[in-house]
Amino acid sequence: MERLIVPGNLEALAQVRDFVKRAAQKADLDKQTVYRLVLAVDEMVANIVIHGYQEVGLSGDVSVTSQIANGALSVTLDDTALQYNPLERLDPVDLEAPLEERQIGGLGVFLAKRGVDQLSYEYVNGHNRNSFVVQLTD
Repeated sequence: MERLIVPGNLEALAQVRDFVKRAAQKADLDKQTVYRLVLAVDEMVANIVIHGYQEVGLSGDVSVTSQIANGALSVTLDDTALQYNPLERLDPVDLEAPLEERQIGGLGVFLAKRGVDQLSYEYVNGHNRNSFVVQLTD
């Protein structure tokens, strides 16, 4: 298992993206799968920073771990931001509508859900834990 701890600010997103790319390359994922995984994790970390820390006046770190086991790559985010379960967020209603007619919010979580094979969430001992799983192909 590999681990990266970054401050909960938007400047840390580049470090997280690089970390996830390296993990995906070690797992020998194809470019499209790497892109979707990086986008999913990036969207979730941005939400943690903006909505979980900054908007409510909190500060903290985001821990990112990666592990290849049981035929899958897992990337897990752990933070002490405001408790939030992204799986309870409803998907955007009409993705075909022009941008100016769409309801604001929710697209990042939607992309995160759709970008991986499995997204799970748990709140443990004051920590949000979002786990992304991508199945490896032979």
